[in-house]
Amino acid sequence: MADIKETPQRPVRKFLTEDFTITSWEELKPYFENLLERKIESVQDLKNWFSDRSEIESVVAEDLAWRYIRMTCYTENDEYRREYQYFVENIQPQMAPISDKMNKKVADSPFLTALSAAEGYDIMIRNLKKEIQIFREENVPLFTEINTETQKFGQLNGAMTVEIDNKELTLQQAAVFLMSTDRAKRQEAYQKITARRLEDKDPLDALFTKLIQLRHQVAVNAGFENFRDYMFVFLGRFDYTPQDCFDFHEAIQHEVVPILNEFSAERKRLLKVDRLRPWDKAVDPAGREALKPFTNGNELTQKTIEVFGRIDPFLGQCISIMMEMGHLDLESRKGKAPGGYNYPLPEIGVPFIFMNATSTLRDMVTIMHEGGHAIHNFLTRDLELNDFKSTPSEVAELASMSMELISMDHWDVFFADTAELKRAKREHLEDIIETLPWVATIDQYQHWIYLNPHHTLENRRAEWNRIFDKFADTVTDWSSLQTAKDYLWQKQLHLYEVPFYYIEYGMAQLGAIAVWRNFRLDPVKGLQGYVNALKLGYLRSIPEIYNAAGIKFDFSREYINELMNFVRAELAKI
Repeated sequence: MADIKETPQRPVRKFLTEDFTITSWEELKPYFENLLERKIESVQDLKNWFSDRSEIESVVAEDLAWRYIRMTCYTENDEYRREYQYFVENIQPQMAPISDKMNKKVADSPFLTALSAAEGYDIMIRNLKKEIQIFREENVPLFTEINTETQKFGQLNGAMTVEIDNKELTLQQAAVFLMSTDRAKRQEAYQKITARRLEDKDPLDALFTKLIQLRHQVAVNAGFENFRDYMFVFLGRFDYTPQDCFDFHEAIQHEVVPILNEFSAERKRLLKVDRLRPWDKAVDPAGREALKPFTNGNELTQKTIEVFGRIDPFLGQCISIMMEMGHLDLESRKGKAPGGYNYPLPEIGVPFIFMNATSTLRDMVTIMHEGGHAIHNFLTRDLELNDFKSTPSEVAELASMSMELISMDHWDVFFADTAELKRAKREHLEDIIETLPWVATIDQYQHWIYLNPHHTLENRRAEWNRIFDKFADTVTDWSSLQTAKDYLWQKQLHLYEVPFYYIEYGMAQLGAIAVWRNFRLDPVKGLQGYVNALKLGYLRSIPEIYNAAGIKFDFSREYINELMNFVRAELAKI
C-alpha cells in the first residue's frame, strides 16, 4: 500500500462551484434540475451525468454527516439539533421526489445497457432500479417523521447517568464497574444501570411502537405486505433471502450456543459462585482486575496508530490523518449520544470516528473495529463514483471485524505484560463467540416484530423472552430480574435507528474469522486478500468481494462449525 504523501483534500469540483455550501433547498435545486433536464445523447454523456450526480450527492451526504456528527457529539446543544432537524425536514423531503425522477430518466436511457458493461456500473444500475421499485411520494413525509422520532432514542440515552461512589457517570462509564472483582460493587453497578434504563422503559416502548407503525405504513405504501420484505429490497439484499437468515439462526443455535454453555459453566466454576448472575458475566473469572489497555483518548489514539502502522505503514497514516484533521471523538462524556460509529465523509474521503471510550478492552477493540471501517473509506476514496464507494454492510462489517482479528498480533502495544496480552486475546475470541448468538437474537426478533406489526406490548415481551432464551446460555440465573430481562432489547440502538441492520455483523464475523485464518497461514497473502476485497468498494457482488479476500460468503451450519473449530484451536494455543 502506497504512503499518503500529504493531508487529503477534497477533489476539485466540476459541477458545483468551489465555494458552494448547503444552507437551503433553493440553492441546491438548480443543480438537480440541471441533471433532470439535461439531454443525454451518448454513452459518454450518460457517464458525465452520473459523475455530476455523484459529485452533488457526495456534497449533500457530507453536509448531512457533519450535522449528524455534531448532534451526536453534543446532544444537549439545541443549535446542532436544529441544524440536523432542518436538513431532515426541509432538504431531504425535497430531494427524494427529484431523485426518483432522475432515476427514471436514466433507467429509460437507450445508452444504459452499453454503460452497464463497465465495471461497477451494473451493480449501481441494479441499485438504481431497486430505488425506482420502492419509491413512493407518500412515503417522503413518513421518512421525515421517522428520522425525527429516531433522534429521541439518542436524546433519552444521552441523558442517562447514575451515581456510583458519589460520582455522576454515564452508563458506559458505570459499566466499567461490572468488571470489578468486588461482587457487591458489580451488583450495585448492574442494578443502578438497569434501574436507570427501566426508568425510561415506557417512553422507549412507546417510541418503538410508533416507529413500527410508521415503518409498516411505508412498506404498505410501497406495495409490500410487511416492513421486513420492504427492507430486504431497500437494503439491496440481492445475494441472500429471509430463509438464509433463518438458516443462520438455526446454525448459531446448534453450533455456537453449546459453546456459550461451556464458557458459562467454566466461569461459574472459576468464580466459585452458587449462581451465575448477570453481573458476573464481565468480570475476569480468575479474579484479576479488569484489563486497562489505555487511560485516555489521546493514549488510545497514539497506540492505535502504532498498531495499525505495524501491520502496514499506510494503515497507521490513515488514523494519524484523522487525528490531525480532528476527525476523532473517542471519550465518553455526559450529553454524548450512546454507541460508536465510523461516518464516511464522501467528498473528502476521510471519515469521522465517534466512540464512548472509558478504558476497557471492549473500547480498544471498538477502535480497531471502527478503524477497519476507516481504512475501507481510505482504500475506496479514489473510486470514480460515490455509489462505487457505498458498500453493502455485509462488506463494510467484514472490513471492521477482520481488522479486530488481524490487529491481535500487535496488541502488545497496549499490553506489555505477556499474561495480560494472552488474557486480552482470549477475552476477545470468547467475546466473538458470544456475539454471534446475540446477533441471531436481535435479527430473529426483528423478523417477528415486523411480520407481526400489530402485536401488543405483552406479545412483544413474551416473544423477546422466547427468542432470548433460545440463544442464551442456560447457566446464568435471571431469577428476580425478569423486568430487566424483558427490556434488554431496548439498549440495542439498531432496533430504533437502523432496522434490520444487524445480521450483517454475524455474516461479516464469519467472514472475518476466515480472513484471519488466511492471515494466520500467510500474513502477507492474507493481508493482501483483505486489501484486495476492500479496494473493490461496491464494484462487484458480495460473494465476489468475499472471494477476492480468499474466503466464502457462506453461513451454513457446516461452515460455522468449521470456523468455530478454528477459533477453539486458536484459543487452545493461547
